[in-house]
Amino acid sequence: MTRNTWPLDRPTNVVHSPFGHVLVSIRDNDARAQALGYDTARYKLIAFVLSAALAGLAGSVYTLGERFASLELLHWSTSGQVVLMTVLGGLGTLWGGVLGAGVFMLLRDFLSTSALFRDAPGVVTGTVFIVIVLGLRRGLWPTIADLARRASRSVRAESAR
Repeated sequence: MTRNTWPLDRPTNVVHSPFGHVLVSIRDNDARAQALGYDTARYKLIAFVLSAALAGLAGSVYTLGERFASLELLHWSTSGQVVLMTVLGGLGTLWGGVLGAGVFMLLRDFLSTSALFRDAPGVVTGTVFIVIVLGLRRGLWPTIADLARRASRSVRAESAR
C-alpha cells in the first residue's frame, strides 16, 4: 500500500539518509545513539559545520543582493527573528521555514507602513507569535499540510461513493 502525501510536504533527502537518521536519533536520545556505537560528537560537529556553511552562503547572497552588510545585522534580535520565522513556519520542515520567513516579512512590512501599529510592531509580532505557538503548536506549514491532506481524503471519499 502506498502512502499518499502532500506533494510539498515530502522531507528532504538528508532526513531519510543514513546521516539524517543518525542526527534524528541523536536529537531524540543522545545516550542511546552513543550506545549504538555512533560518534555523536563527530555527527554534531558535521551538522554544525553544514549549518554554518549554509548560514554563510545565505549571508553572502544577502550581501550580494543588498550590496551592503551593516553592523545592525549582528544585533542579537536578528537571531531572534530567525528563530521566530522557524517556529512560525514549523520546526523540522524545509518549507515551513520558507513560509515562516515569508509571513514574518509580510507582517513586518505591513506593521512598518501601517499608521495604527507603527508605534508597537514588536507587540503585534509577539502576539502573533504567541497565538501561533499556543494555537498551532507545530507551526503553519504542518497545519496547512494536514488540512490539505484531510481535504484530499474527503474529496477522494466523496468521489468513491
